[in-house]
Amino acid sequence: MRRLELAITPELAGIKVDTLLRKRLGLSGTVIRRVKWLEDGILADGVRVHTDFRPAAGQVLSVRLDDPERRSGVVPAPGPLDIVYEDADLIVLNKAPGVSVHPGPGHFSDTLGNFLLHHYDLEGETADFHPVHRLDRGTSGLIAAAKHPHAQEVLKNQLHTPDFRRVYLAVCEGVPEPERGVVDAPLGPRPGSLMEQMVRPDGKAARTRYQVLEVWGGRALVSLELETGRTHQIRVHMASTGHPLTGDFLYGTEERALIPRPALHSGFLSLLHPITRKKLEFSIPLPEDMARLRNCSPVWL
Repeated sequence: MRRLELAITPELAGIKVDTLLRKRLGLSGTVIRRVKWLEDGILADGVRVHTDFRPAAGQVLSVRLDDPERRSGVVPAPGPLDIVYEDADLIVLNKAPGVSVHPGPGHFSDTLGNFLLHHYDLEGETADFHPVHRLDRGTSGLIAAAKHPHAQEVLKNQLHTPDFRRVYLAVCEGVPEPERGVVDAPLGPRPGSLMEQMVRPDGKAARTRYQVLEVWGGRALVSLELETGRTHQIRVHMASTGHPLTGDFLYGTEERALIPRPALHSGFLSLLHPITRKKLEFSIPLPEDMARLRNCSPVWL
């Protein structure tokens, strides 16, 4: 069980629990409403209290953060997990290409969400599936998931700010010019398609920063950083410049003999821990199928 505690000092004495939870522990109204109905949701010296309670100096206020019941509807199922980092509040994984993040049509029990809940069950954790961001099924690399609603809210609020940074590696066809720049082009759905996105003037704002790292054999290794998080953003933006990702069946040319997926990898992730506010940084080298396109050893960011 994951709980946060707050020792009540003289300066905090007499302040309502609701205010202490919001101002001192940073809990949102949504999280407070969820936990206040639990028998052990909010305690003062181990005794249940309501949000209008005013604790005295010397008391210890504690609030439950984990999930007493799972509401996601995701079914636990065994499957491989490459765990990069884990603590009581979040987990960072190296996702394999070809694995979906969320269950959906045709993938009810073979997704990252299913595997995570099975892992939590094995570890005896009362945690549900709380994704912070997502990766396309074909994309490999780093992805973070929270272990409780409070951590999920805090981390989602960091998205698209300097506090939550994601850098991708991609192999594209041809060499982008200039070798460093920003693709600033709004994106929206392509009419008549259930999957495809396209650059369109009435789409949502989308910005992708890129830098060419290496060039060989008519292809380039590019690093990319998202300033926004639109569906298929990197893939559509690169295709719009005339340099689709190698192997991208949707926006370029499928080349299964070279690579069975779009050549895109989430290689670097940094975030502020949702509880401690400590900066965490992670990096994963280029996977083998993308490294083979370069015909050399893996690269670290």
